[in-house]
Order: sequence, then C-alpha cells, then structure tokens
Amino acid sequence: MKLHIAVLPGDGIGPEVIAQGVKALKAIAMEFGHVFTFEYGLVGGTAIDAVGNPLPESTLELCKKADTILFGAIGDPKYNMDPDSKIRPEQGLLNLRKSLDLFANIRPVIAYEDLLNKSSLKKKFIKDADFVIYRELTGGIYFGDKIISEDGNYASDSCGYHRFEIERIAHLAFKAAQSRKHKLTLVDKANVLESSRLWRKVLMELAPQYPDVNLDFLFIDNAAKQLVMNPKQFDVILTENMFGDILSEEASVIVGSVGLLASASIGPKYAMFEPIHGAYSKATDKGIANPIASILSAAMLLDHFALFEEAALIRKAIDKSIKLHITTPDLNMKYDNISTSKVGDFIEDFINNPEETNLNFTNIHLGQSTII
Repeated sequence: MKLHIAVLPGDGIGPEVIAQGVKALKAIAMEFGHVFTFEYGLVGGTAIDAVGNPLPESTLELCKKADTILFGAIGDPKYNMDPDSKIRPEQGLLNLRKSLDLFANIRPVIAYEDLLNKSSLKKKFIKDADFVIYRELTGGIYFGDKIISEDGNYASDSCGYHRFEIERIAHLAFKAAQSRKHKLTLVDKANVLESSRLWRKVLMELAPQYPDVNLDFLFIDNAAKQLVMNPKQFDVILTENMFGDILSEEASVIVGSVGLLASASIGPKYAMFEPIHGAYSKATDKGIANPIASILSAAMLLDHFALFEEAALIRKAIDKSIKLHITTPDLNMKYDNISTSKVGDFIEDFINNPEETNLNFTNIHLGQSTII
C-alpha cells in the first residue's frame, strides 16, 4: 500500500514522540513492502513563532492532500501565563479538527497486565479493564459562542449541539459496542444541561436500531467516580467534547501513564492520529517522554487502512517492550536510563526481527554487554 502521511510534530515533546511513531511506520513499510512517505508541517506554538499563526494555510493544505495525518502535541507554558493572549497554540489543533470535520475522537483504554502495579489504583479494580471512549470533537463548549464584557468582568462560553452532530458519532459508538461487549454508556449532565437532554433523547431514539446493545446513562460526576472505582464495568463510553477530554485524562491513571493512551480523530473524509497527552514542555529534549502513545497512534493509523496484521505487530512489540521493562522513567520500571529514542529503537528492532528481539537487545542497547 502507498500512503502519503502528513506529520505535524507540534510543540514540546511532540517532535520527540512523533519521531518514534514515524520510526515504527517506516519499519512496518520495510517489513511488509509498503510505501509510506512523510511530509512535515508546522502547527501550534512552533507555527506561531515561525509565521504568527497556530495553523498556517500551508499546513492545512498539506493535511488535505495527504492520505492521513500523524500529530504530536501542542502547547507552550508562556501562553498559559498570559490569559489575555488572542493567539494560542491550542487554536491550531481546534481549527484543524473543525476544518477537517474530525468529529469523532476514539480513545482506547487498556490495563496492561505488566503495568497493573504502576497504577495508583488497586490492582484488583483495574485488572482486565478494557474500554474505549468516543468523544464528540467538533461541537460543544469548545466551539460555542464566546463572550467577554467590555469591562472584562464577565465571560461566557456556550455549549450547543445539533441533532446531526449527536447522531453521527452515536452511530459509530453503537457499532463499536456491537463489535465489543455490547454495552454503550452515555455520559452527560442531563439533570442540569439542555444540551445533555438532547443527547439522551437522540440516543434513546437510535437505540432500537441496535437491539443487541445495552444502552445506559451516567451523569458526568458519577461517571468520573465510577471510572476509578470500577473501570471494568465500561465497554464503550460516548460523551460530548469537554466531558470526553476530562474522562480520558482521568483514565490515564488506570493504565499507569498518560503516555500510553493513543487516539484517532475521524471524519467523513479525513483522519488524524495522535497521543492524548499534551506538550509537557518541561520534559522537552530530555529524552524522558514516553513515546508509546504516539506509536500506538501509528498502529491505529494502520487499523484505519485495514492493515490489521501490521498494527498487531506494533502492539506485540509494545507488549514485549513493557514485559522487558524497556520503558521511559514515567513508568518507573527496572531500568532508569532508557530514553524516548531507545524505546522507539526497540519497537523498530522487534518489527524487523520479531523472533529474535529479546533480552540481548536490552543488554546491548543499554550498554550492559561488552560482547557485540
């Protein structure tokens, strides 16, 4: 298969982790005889610094002509300290989602057996947790009308949804549940918000089309509690934009690190794949950023194009790296000198030599062997 992939490294640790995702994809292309080409573009703070725009027109055009997009991370602390700033890195990502109509954000959450002790939650509660969050991505409060009074003492953000925005992601979530454990949970705040009541109404109207799916409902405050008390109860979670953002970040405590959570953003024509974490600017260029979420996002990219064997090989490589403790310091594993790029090197090596990569790789690449 030939794929032209737009690569948007972004800010902070984005370039470091995305380089490992690209490394894995190049290894897959070599191993399976595909032709993957990569073209890079600016986005976020780096784009603001270069051209004064968090989403330059050249980057948007690059994404539109590419077959798919691999995204790093955006954000810069200097903008967080200036609440009056009219231009912010995050606008680049929001505008990209809106411009490409990437309305469905899909975030798998899986508790790895070898990392159960790394979670801050009790092992017995998270063992075998395996669910996916479907987050609506182009509507809601992030894109609603924003008002600030002339004196600067009042501000508001509106949260609005059209029926069609709810329906299109709901169908995707119902179908996902059909292929999983046949359970769909809508998370909302229907006891307070009119927009949430519309979500419930639409879901209840669609449910008869999916008689094999058990539909239930949770208010966001209860869902946040249940997510840490009993995450195994969930199969597919469907929710609006802001709630989905918060819940998926919370879900990172289940797997042990936000550096393990990948995502796909899907629209009618375009698709983008990115780790859910931010730019983590204080770790920039230190080699400590966890690249696994970025590499898993690359696997989701392959899934999107029905390259299931290839995606499975990447996930097998990641499982092996975790089992051998070849992970970055955020997981506090056996070794403390494994860098971002070394994790990527192991994944690449496993893809190229799945039957040979073993503890010898650990010895050689960590400098523990004098025999090469």
